[in-house]
Order: sequence, then C-alpha cells, then structure tokens
Amino acid sequence: MNTLGKDWLTEGLIDYEYKKYVLLAYLQGVKKDFESTYLYPQFSDLMFHYQNLKDLKKNKELLFENFPKEISKADFEKLSLEYKKMVQDDDLLQEMEDIILFALPQIQHVMNEGKEIYEYVENNIEISPVGITPLHFNEGYFFIQESNKRELQIFEYRLTIFDGAKERFRAMQTAFLESVHRNLGITLESIKLDLIRKYQKMPNPATYLIAANAPIPLEETLLPVAKRLLVRMVSKI
Repeated sequence: MNTLGKDWLTEGLIDYEYKKYVLLAYLQGVKKDFESTYLYPQFSDLMFHYQNLKDLKKNKELLFENFPKEISKADFEKLSLEYKKMVQDDDLLQEMEDIILFALPQIQHVMNEGKEIYEYVENNIEISPVGITPLHFNEGYFFIQESNKRELQIFEYRLTIFDGAKERFRAMQTAFLESVHRNLGITLESIKLDLIRKYQKMPNPATYLIAANAPIPLEETLLPVAKRLLVRMVSKI
C-alpha cells in the first residue's frame, strides 16, 4: 500500500515542486487502490491528512509545532535536550503555505472518490438480527457473508465508549473466530447456538448477519464498512 507519512509536509526538503511530486505519487497509488475497491486504510488516511492540513492552514501555531527541530544544546549531566525551531525564514513559511493550498483540493478530490465507493458499499450491505434480540447489545457476534458465497466469516465484537473533547464516541473491537460453510442443514440460528455452546461466555449474545449483495473485498472494504454500519445500528438501539 502506498503511504504518506503524518509529517510529510515538514520533514525532509521543504520545496513546493518536491512536495507536489510526493503528494501526487501518493494520491496516484490511492486512486489505483480505489479502482480495485480497496477502501481502507487509504480512505481514513486521506481524511487524516486533509483535516491536518486544514488545521495547519487555520492555526499558525500548529504549523510551528509541526516544523522539524534541531538540537541547540545538550546537557549531558541532566540528560536533557533543548531545541530551537527552524521557523525564522519568511520564504520557508510562504513555501509551506503554497504547498498546503495546492494539497487541499488534490486530497479532497480523491476523498470524494472514496466517499462514492463507501456509499456504494453501504448500499450493498444488509444487516439483520439472528434469533431473539437481547437487551444487551455491547457485545456479541456477527456473521459476514460475501456475495455468492456459502462461507460465513464469524466474528466476535465488543463495543467500547470513550469521551472526546466535545462528545462521546463508540468504537468496536472485533476478533475473527472461525469460518462456517452454510448449507440447507445449517441455519443461522443453529450456528448461533453452536457458538453459545462452544464459547460459553455469552448465554444470549446479540448476533447479526451482514450480507453483501455485490463483490466487495473483505479485509480492505467489506469488514471495515460493516463494522461502522453495525456500530451505528447498535448505537441507535
């Protein structure tokens, strides 16, 4: 996978043409992955870089904080290092601003392609409960069935809640358990009962079937999008 370092803007040579080349090479790789419907982690990386550049553009203090540092004095007795920032060159700051102004629309354009893929995948996923729905939804199982496949991928999930600066967030931790080949004699309910007998830690777990109606890469796209949809669904409940 083609990657772009989180400090790509300020590390190494700070030159408009060079940074333009680095960015465009990265975006070209992301677009190639999108053509294969490989959405993650590329899509989330794009959003990170886009938001980071917007913050840098809005807040000059963040720009200073992101500049590389060079050692100005080393106190070996106290094992401490003092740094001085390399932000004294007005031409350098202007170069940085030019790079940011170029990069933002370039990243946004590719992000829009990623959003289209996400919406396509979202519209081709169906989530339905398996068996009796319990009152407790924060942990359980989900089955993923890819398009035109009889194989079910079984996952355990656990929802966690953490507080952000302005609001509370939900995150889903998942663990792959096993694959089950489904046929006429094996129902979704019987698979759920087997899981209850086998793992014995949840007597009546919340269980969901996540079915894809189109060919979608499992690891790179289907699983991460399905997790987000399941978090949204359970949160509403």
